[in-house]
Amino acid sequence: MVQGLQLSQRLTQSLVLAPQLQQSLALLQAPTLELKALVEHELEQNPVLEEVPGADTEFREKPDTEQEEREHPEPEEDTSFETEKTSEPPDDFQAEFDKLVQLDQEWRDHFSQTNIPLRASEEEEEKRQFMFDSLTAGTSLAEFLMEQIRETDLTPHQRAIAELIIGNIDDYGYLNTTVEELATGNNLAPEEVATVLKAIQSFDPPGVGASNLRDCLILQLERAGRQDSLEYRIVRDYMEALGKRRIPEISRGTNYSVDEVQQALARIARLEPRPGRAFLPDNDHYVLPEVFVQKSAGEFAVTTNDEHIPHLRISNLYKDLMAQGENSSEVKNYIREKIRAGKFLIKSLHQRQQTILNIAREIVARQRDFMDKGVAHLRPMTMAQIAAVVGVHETTVSRAVSGKYMQTPQGVFEMKFFFTAGLQTASGDGVSNASVKDMIADIFKAENPTRPLSDQEVVRMLREKGINIARRTVAKYRDELGILPSNLRKVY
Repeated sequence: MVQGLQLSQRLTQSLVLAPQLQQSLALLQAPTLELKALVEHELEQNPVLEEVPGADTEFREKPDTEQEEREHPEPEEDTSFETEKTSEPPDDFQAEFDKLVQLDQEWRDHFSQTNIPLRASEEEEEKRQFMFDSLTAGTSLAEFLMEQIRETDLTPHQRAIAELIIGNIDDYGYLNTTVEELATGNNLAPEEVATVLKAIQSFDPPGVGASNLRDCLILQLERAGRQDSLEYRIVRDYMEALGKRRIPEISRGTNYSVDEVQQALARIARLEPRPGRAFLPDNDHYVLPEVFVQKSAGEFAVTTNDEHIPHLRISNLYKDLMAQGENSSEVKNYIREKIRAGKFLIKSLHQRQQTILNIAREIVARQRDFMDKGVAHLRPMTMAQIAAVVGVHETTVSRAVSGKYMQTPQGVFEMKFFFTAGLQTASGDGVSNASVKDMIADIFKAENPTRPLSDQEVVRMLREKGINIARRTVAKYRDELGILPSNLRKVY
C-alpha cells in the first residue's frame, strides 16, 4: 500500500440549522435590550420593513397552533405576488423608480452639503464646549497614579521606572511582580527600583503597590501613624492566626486580653484590603423586566413587556412595486425575498413573545405561594415540567428564560431562579433548594456568636422542621452563602 496524500469523495448526511431558524432562536434567546438592537439592525438591512409607532397589528398575528410552528416557525410562501395583475392597467414603474432615484440623490446632496464644516457662532461654540466639558469619565487607578507622579520631584529616569511599576499594578492596587524581576527584565539596579516603588507606595490610595495583603495593611497603618498599635503588631507578626481567627493564640502571643484583641481586630476590619476598589469600572448590571406579574382581585395577571420592542409591518410602497407589470424579474425577486424575510421576522417576534408569556404564566401558576409569601415558599420545579405543559421542547424553555427577568410582588428575579431542584420533606412534599438555603441563612443569623452552630446542629434543626438533609449538603449551602465554619465564626 502506497503511503501519501490522496483526495477522495465521501457522501455524508448532517443536520444543519437553516439561517432563518438560527435567526428565530437568536430572537428567542435575546433579552429585551438586545432584541431591540437586533430588530433595529434588521430594519436597516431590509428596506421593505418599517416601524409603526404605537401600532402592533402586524406584530400580533394569530399564532399557529401546531407545536412545530410554535417552536420553530417556517417562512410562509407568499404567492400573492407571483403573477402579474394583468386585469388592471400597469403603472409606470420606470417613472416611479426614477422618482425614487431622484429623491435619493437629493438627500445625498443635502447631507453632503450639510457635512461641510461651517464656522459656528461664538455662542454655539461655547455651548458645544460646555457640553463636552460636562461629559464625565471614570479615572482608572493607573491614570490616578500617573497624575501623582507629575507632582513629585522624581528624575526623568525615575519617572520611567515609576511608569514601569504602575504598569505592573493590577486593578485592585497590588504589584503583580517582584522588584528583582522588574530589575532583571529591564536592566535596572534593584536598589533604584525599590526606591521608586517606595515613593509609589506613598501615593493615594493608601496601601497601593503592596505585594500581598499583609504589606497592604501595614502600609495603611504606617500612613496613619499607628506603628505602635496592637493592630500593627497583629498584622506584622500574627497574620496567619488572624486569617484563621485564632484569637486566644493572638491573645497569648501579644499578652493582651481577648477583649482587647477583638477590639484591635475590629479596627483592622475597617482597613481597605483592595486599595484600587474605588477605581474599578462601574459593573452595575441594569436589567429590564421581560414579564410583569401583578395581583388583581386575588389573581395574578401576567403580561409581557412590549414597550421596548419595535412594532413592524411591510411597507405598502414595495407591495405596490410588486403589483406593477413593467418592473424586471430581478427587481421582483429581490423585493419578494425581502418581503418574505420581513414576514418571517414579524412572525418570529410574535412567537417569541407568546412563548415567553406561556412559560411565565405556567411559572406563576406553580409558584403562587412564592408570589404571596416569598422565597421560603418556593416550590421545586424543572424546565421539563414547564415544557410538557406549554408544549415546547425543554431546550426552548431554556432559551426563552435565559437572561430574562420577571417583576413579581416579591421583587425582580431572573426567570431561571424559579427552576430549582427539591428535597423531600417528612410529609412527602417537596421543598426547593432555594427555600432550604434561605432557612439555613436564617438559622445562622439567629445563632449565638459566642456559641456558633455546627453543621450537624443545623441538620438536626432542619429535621425538626421535617426536612431531611445531609451534613455535607448543609456545608455546601453554607459555603454558597458565604458563611464561615463555626470555628471561624466564634466570638470570644
